[in-house]
Amino acid sequence: MAINLVHRRPLLLFVLFLVVGIWSPVESKYIAYNTTQRIVPDKLNVHLVAHSHDDVGWLKTVDQYYVGSNNSIQVGFDALYFSRIDYQDREKRKDLKSLEVVWQGSKTLGSSADIFTGIFPKNYEPPPGDFYFEVNDVSPVIQDDVLLFDYNVEERVNDFVAAAIAQANVTRTNHIMFTMGTDFKYQYATSWFRQLDKFIHYVNKDGRVNALYSTPSIYTDAKYAANESWPLKTDDFFPYADNPNAYWTGYFTSRPALKGYVRTMSAYYLAARQLEFLKGRNSSGPTTDSLADSLALVQHHDAVTGTEKQHVANDYAKRLSIGYAEAEKLVESSLACLTSSNSKSGSCNPETKFKQQKAAALNCPLLNISYCPPSELDLSTGKSLVVLVYNSLGWKREDVIRIPVCIFIMLLILVLSDIAFIIILIFLLV
Repeated sequence: MAINLVHRRPLLLFVLFLVVGIWSPVESKYIAYNTTQRIVPDKLNVHLVAHSHDDVGWLKTVDQYYVGSNNSIQVGFDALYFSRIDYQDREKRKDLKSLEVVWQGSKTLGSSADIFTGIFPKNYEPPPGDFYFEVNDVSPVIQDDVLLFDYNVEERVNDFVAAAIAQANVTRTNHIMFTMGTDFKYQYATSWFRQLDKFIHYVNKDGRVNALYSTPSIYTDAKYAANESWPLKTDDFFPYADNPNAYWTGYFTSRPALKGYVRTMSAYYLAARQLEFLKGRNSSGPTTDSLADSLALVQHHDAVTGTEKQHVANDYAKRLSIGYAEAEKLVESSLACLTSSNSKSGSCNPETKFKQQKAAALNCPLLNISYCPPSELDLSTGKSLVVLVYNSLGWKREDVIRIPVCIFIMLLILVLSDIAFIIILIFLLV
């Protein structure tokens, strides 16, 4: 046993020596990055605004975005920041230091509608110099371990300062904004904020510029406090091209079928919502909620504009159709109730004496080519065609409604609103 102990002790000491030998010289320690910096009046202040443009409804449908598949507001505000102006206008404004202006958007409202407006010098992305830090981005991260061969603190600080000075040369006052993010970024936010913490820490230790976490509100307040005179902008920013022969203004007419569908559904929703109120909601029957939700989604700037991918446009139309189907059931029951003999008594359980067909607005989607099967039935057997029209708005307008029928053409000249949806119910009297 003594011999065994003699042999084991050197082995134990050797293992301990290896452990101490590996870890002792490194003396690694946790680095607490100082990100508490605030505005410094006599320096160039770089406002880091972390942001993402999680663009639901452009490349992905709503469902695809929220479940992570297909991985290929304030009312009343003090400033407006955006990037989409014509590329030639942007370059000229850089030369004149007029990327930030006071925009007088309404001659009627005058100065009460004036708003401080900032145009980003390069889209709404980080400045040039490799400052993208998503997990799969290739921008070099700050490596601040001096024992590693790729230590690069000074290099990355120099990149940051160079980008700040370049932007300051096209911006008035000693405040600039770095928009740290872009579409679909911050899916793993730690990878971004870890690097932003390091930049703030080491850039401020360098001392040439002052970096701080900021917001558009803080940035706007700093611009206001500078007491600078700003150019006045009185017209709009159209036409808009981001490259030669690459104009975006086509979205006013792109996907006209979807645009028309959205407009029709918006008007139908207004009428259906009124009828829902007049009839009264119940806990079990159809509602307008589904149509309201789908209309809200399709207001996205890549939806009704028509700039989304085709499968996303199909998804929008499908959601509108589903919402419409439920709202149509509500409209049917509401109008049947309101036209029943006991509707004035406050109760509504109509027992119609006629066979009610589906609403033409739903089952006649091809009225633009005069095709409507419910109104084109054979009436030669003594049946009568009854058309019920509802105007959802209060002001008057004369209009013509055309309904295709088998034997005769019916023209109804009605007092209707310009954008009111006309609900047409086709009845067959038996």
